[in-house]
Parts: sequence; C-alpha cells; structure tokens
Amino acid sequence: MPGTPARERIIVAAERLIAEHGRSVPLRDIAAAAGQRNNSAIQYHFGSRDGLIEAVVEFRLATLEVRRLELLAEQAGSNRPPGVHGLLEALVVPIFELGERHGIRHYARFLEQIHPHPAVSDAANLDSAGRTSVRVIMQGLDRELATLPPRLRVRRLRALTTMVFALVADHERAAEAGAARATDARAWEEIIDMLAGALTAPVTTRDALSHDAMP
Repeated sequence: MPGTPARERIIVAAERLIAEHGRSVPLRDIAAAAGQRNNSAIQYHFGSRDGLIEAVVEFRLATLEVRRLELLAEQAGSNRPPGVHGLLEALVVPIFELGERHGIRHYARFLEQIHPHPAVSDAANLDSAGRTSVRVIMQGLDRELATLPPRLRVRRLRALTTMVFALVADHERAAEAGAARATDARAWEEIIDMLAGALTAPVTTRDALSHDAMP
C-alpha cells in the first residue's frame, strides 16, 4: 500500500488480522503487518486496542452509511413501504457490497470477532450522525414488529446484530475458501430471508410448550 498514510495501513492490517485471529491478536503483529517498525505506533495513532477497534469500525462505517442512505432513499422513492425485507436489505447489502465494489474481504469476519465491543453493541451509538441510516432502519424494524410483545421485540432486535455478523461472516469465509461467490446475490437474498424469518417468527405460547398441551 505505497503512499497510504500509516494510520490507514494500521486500520487495514488490524481489520484483517482481527478477522483471522481474533480481537486479542498482538498489537505488535498488527504494527508489523502495517509496515511499522515502532511497536508504539498503534498507541500513538489510536491510544489503545479499543481505540484501534473503534477506528476500524468508523473507517468502514463511512462507506456503509452512504450506501445505506442511498438504498433507503430508493425505497422511499418507490412509494411502497420497504417492509422487513426491504429494511434488512438496506442494512445488510452494503456489507456484502464492500467486497464487490471495494475489494474489502475481511470486514464481516472482523465484525463477528468484535461483536460484543461497545463500538458496535452500544445502543447509544445510534445517536451519532454517522449512524443515521442504522437508526432509521432499526426504528423501521421496530414499527414493523409492533404486533410482537414489547419484550420479545426488543430481544429479537438486539439479537439481530449477532445474527447479521455471523451470517455475513460465514458467507465471506465461504467466498474466501472458494465454496461460494462473494457476489452471489441469491446467497445474499437467502441470508436476508433467514434474518427476516428470525425477526417475524410466530410466537409460541407457554401452553403450547407444556406437557399438558401434548397429545
């Protein structure tokens, strides 16, 4: 990556190594992969491991935000409610497109590795200007699931992040191994179908689970 600023080289190296080896990968390995001879380069640019993880998320979020807003605008212009599927498409398709459009092939697995991190799990993040699209999508999904009991609706929406990261990372992993094509739109649709199914699954009553209800 000649000519690329050191900070960006570190971000890209961190994304790849965390995706491949987990969030506890030694910082010195990340620095070395970024061509930094000084092991304190990460502390200099990011302050800490947490600061580096946050920087990777913010670095990719800028691209994702633009695309998600485009998709939401297209849906609004169609004069048809997007529904659960449309909202999930606006959320997930831009992550798939990182590989197709930008050659970024580790971000989904990076997200899978760091998913408990506040950079992606803290609900307060939705108030930031850089996450406007995600806030709109989550609010839309909340409305679409209004018939669910409130506690169940919250639980399913909270689980959505984990499901998205796991399914998209699995697709990314399969593409790298040659078992799938990164640009397979049908596979994208199947993943979105699975997510929609999980969010809208029928509610099983307690009585239906009891032994008394068995024939």
